[in-house]
Amino acid sequence: MRAAAARLLRHRRGLVGAVVVALMVATGALAPAIAPYSYSTQSLLQRLQAPSLAHWLGTDGYGRDVLTRVIWGSRVSLEIGFLATGLSILVGTLLGGTAGYFAGAMDTGLMRVADVFLAVPSLFLILVVVALFGASVGNTALVVGLVTWAPVARVVRGECLSLRTREFVDAARALGASHRRILGRHLLVNASPVIIVQATLLLGQTILIESGLSYLGLGAQPPLPSWGNMVVEGRQFLASAWWIATFPGLAIFATVLGFNLFGDGLRDALDPALRAPA
Repeated sequence: MRAAAARLLRHRRGLVGAVVVALMVATGALAPAIAPYSYSTQSLLQRLQAPSLAHWLGTDGYGRDVLTRVIWGSRVSLEIGFLATGLSILVGTLLGGTAGYFAGAMDTGLMRVADVFLAVPSLFLILVVVALFGASVGNTALVVGLVTWAPVARVVRGECLSLRTREFVDAARALGASHRRILGRHLLVNASPVIIVQATLLLGQTILIESGLSYLGLGAQPPLPSWGNMVVEGRQFLASAWWIATFPGLAIFATVLGFNLFGDGLRDALDPALRAPA
């Protein structure tokens, strides 16, 4: 792991991504302490003010401070991103690892289930869940996890199919290790670099999906700010108050780019055979 950390530190793009990710996570975690105003308090006397010393990123159509809402939006968007990614990685790893280890009929059955989720339009699954349970942070994370676990399962399956033929797996079987122990202590542990990289890349994707859901009114509900619903609220003022939608949009761009660069850096650091010039 020390060698991987050293390679990551030498990977300039990965290091830039790691810094961006760390800043966004710290901003979200410290939102109650660093936000200059309340994210929900309205003041029609201060609506649509341009960026100034009092309001660095201006105010929106209800007089709320845009900087405050961007800071709190990072908390909400990252919370949904981490919850959804955690669910996706958990389900994808368990099903993909099981399919890759047992192969045969088990592999065929689980991969056909994954094919169904890949074939069903994401919007349809989203609408079904929202219609049944309503729109909220938790339900949004559930929906995003449901529509992103199948690609993870396929990647983990491929890795486990390769690992199951290695000598250390045969040795574990010869020593009487159970299927659960071989899968958990040998295959998935050795597949962890692939899983970690998938998680970092998926985090950026889930934030984009959450933003799209909020844009459709299916994500975090007002007055709770997320970057997606801030862009929605600002679209009607694009001609007269560009800052309302622009700054949360830039936050989405920077965060997704940061996670993708960090994921690329981790991939190259954890698997030197794939390492590209930084």
